[in-house]
Amino acid sequence: MFQNPEIALDDLPGTDDLQWEPMHPLYTRAIRVVTFIVLVIVAVVISVVSFVLNFPLFLVVALYALLLIVAIHSMLWPGIAVPRRGYALRDKDILFRKGVLWQSVTAVPFNRIQHVETSSTPLDRKFGLATLQLFTAGGSSGDLKIDGLGEDIAEQLRVFILDKAGAVIEHA
Repeated sequence: MFQNPEIALDDLPGTDDLQWEPMHPLYTRAIRVVTFIVLVIVAVVISVVSFVLNFPLFLVVALYALLLIVAIHSMLWPGIAVPRRGYALRDKDILFRKGVLWQSVTAVPFNRIQHVETSSTPLDRKFGLATLQLFTAGGSSGDLKIDGLGEDIAEQLRVFILDKAGAVIEHA
């Protein structure tokens, strides 16, 4: 006969005592470089548009002041957020944590993983970074994307997870 006994909350595995692996040390710098490039483009657009449309001086100053505030925040935030990210491997799943104000921990069981891929942008390759993306059964809400890993670590994780998931390993 089918039984479904209750599990005590104290018996559930916790995440407090896990050894969280940090993101690559250059990940913060890579985020700041991308942010800097975007901010320079925005500053150029503000300059061109304000010149072409002949904005009043107070409006141009206000736009640049706003851009400065956004720039300061955008350059400081990665130094706060990235150290609070990490991943942990357990016997049956991989966990990923992120967040400063709103913290979350995502667990993806290996037996739900259908596909694993690594990718990197040209800037990622310049910094030796890669992204690991896990695709799970049941749609995109169960997928997991981990940015800021070292290229070698991302590939090792890809092979390890595919092995745990029982998939045929393809070497990139």
